Amino acid sequence: MKEYSKSKLNRVKRGQIRATYDVEKINTILDAGFIGYVSYVYQGGAITLPMAYGRKDNKVYLHGSQANRMLLALLEAKQMSITVMHLDALVLARSGLHHSVNYRSATVFGTVKNIVNPKEKEAALHCFMEHMMKGRWDGIRPMHPEEIDRTLVVEMTIENASAKIRDVGVGDEPEDYELEVWAGLVPIKQVAEYPIVDKGLPQQLDIPKHVLDYYEQHKA
Repeated sequence: MKEYSKSKLNRVKRGQIRATYDVEKINTILDAGFIGYVSYVYQGGAITLPMAYGRKDNKVYLHGSQANRMLLALLEAKQMSITVMHLDALVLARSGLHHSVNYRSATVFGTVKNIVNPKEKEAALHCFMEHMMKGRWDGIRPMHPEEIDRTLVVEMTIENASAKIRDVGVGDEPEDYELEVWAGLVPIKQVAEYPIVDKGLPQQLDIPKHVLDYYEQHKA
């Protein structure tokens, strides 16, 4: 089992029993999501924004316009972190203070660089698209060179990370278990609904297999 080394930056202080530094578990949390929360400093103030991402090995890719102030700020700082979190259940206890949630959360830290080589850019964007939906890249038109030129692609190399996972039931006070108060879990998950066809020519086309495969894997 390969783990990230613990440091002041990534060590989990509260709820250490739920912490993990296992590389495979952290990658699994990243791969199960598509939106991460990226923080950066702009004109002396902290800003956090949700961003779509792609992951391959120890690399995370973000992209935007060449004028994207968040990406430019990250490149200037030469480092970044991103957090991905999945809400799995509401934990309803007998006491208000023992209400909680079940979740999987990973925060990764690393250095960033601007990808300028067109072929490397295209490979990064391929990773991004395949992270969103496997098989999608081969089902769309190739990108025009000018589109690639207009796109700022940032590569993050993960150097450290940690995760927290809660996947247990209610933790009430022992004396409260005899109370006539309902307690338990309300499981929560993100699901895909049946694909909606766009206007125009797609109405005359069959829904691609990779889209239907995604629907079948993620439907309720």
